[in-house]
Amino acid sequence: MTAPTIVADIGCNHRGDFRTALRMLEVLARYCTEHFDVDGPGPPPVAKFQKRSDMSLYPEEPHPHPHNSYGDTYRAHRMALELSIDQHMLLKLRAEELGLVYSCSVWDMIAVREIVSLNPCMVKVPSPRNQDWDIIGYLCDEYGGELHVSLGMVTHNEIDDIIEFIEKRERLRDTIIYACTSGYPVPFEDVCLGELMWLRDRYGDHVKAVGFSGHHLGIAVDAVAAALGARFIERHFTLNRSWKGTDHAASLEPDGIRRVLRDTAHIVKAMDCKPGDTLLEIEAQARKKLKEHALIP
Repeated sequence: MTAPTIVADIGCNHRGDFRTALRMLEVLARYCTEHFDVDGPGPPPVAKFQKRSDMSLYPEEPHPHPHNSYGDTYRAHRMALELSIDQHMLLKLRAEELGLVYSCSVWDMIAVREIVSLNPCMVKVPSPRNQDWDIIGYLCDEYGGELHVSLGMVTHNEIDDIIEFIEKRERLRDTIIYACTSGYPVPFEDVCLGELMWLRDRYGDHVKAVGFSGHHLGIAVDAVAAALGARFIERHFTLNRSWKGTDHAASLEPDGIRRVLRDTAHIVKAMDCKPGDTLLEIEAQARKKLKEHALIP
């Protein structure tokens, strides 16, 4: 087993400020890249953003939670949080300079085409768009990188439909599916780690990997998800959980992401131990010191 890839979901937690987005990349690299060697060379963290480009999809109505709004209407709020495609291109370049992987969730067809034009190695279909056949179909047909799909807010029958749709386009081997409960934050009784095991058992031999996208509090669940076979662990990332916005409360600050990377790597390393019929060297030494004298008649 190898350590899972940690996906730091920056989303719109930069609050629409490009300089903050750049700073988040730099902080993420500083806190996480030093831990690549926990299990030998490990996968670099992923910095994932969001892109919404078709603002006609959002209502000219007040935000349902005005204290978290960055505009007078929900559409104005969404516009205030958006970065341009040119800024995303610069974020991708900066992430790669820092040893990170750039990725982005796409929320409409304009955004899909824009992000695909940057040729990232992975693109994410978020749970609210996981039954948007136009988006998934375009990615299957026009994009050659990894297709990451969160499976929140769908039934098992609907998951079968999603998998079948991608399979018909012969892209399952490029697809990573994520167990996900959509809520902000999600109480522990609704995290449903059993869903991760169900996805792994049902589709693990067909897709490239199974991951876990968590919106819970704390970091204990992530280590368990790694032990259950999640090859990608996604958590929302922020510089300050008290910032205005709906995602910050369910996000991890820099040291939290660092601990998730460290703990999941340690868990996988512990799971990989297979002593078999031969004593581990550490136990052979302990046996010689502590046990063998007791076996003398």
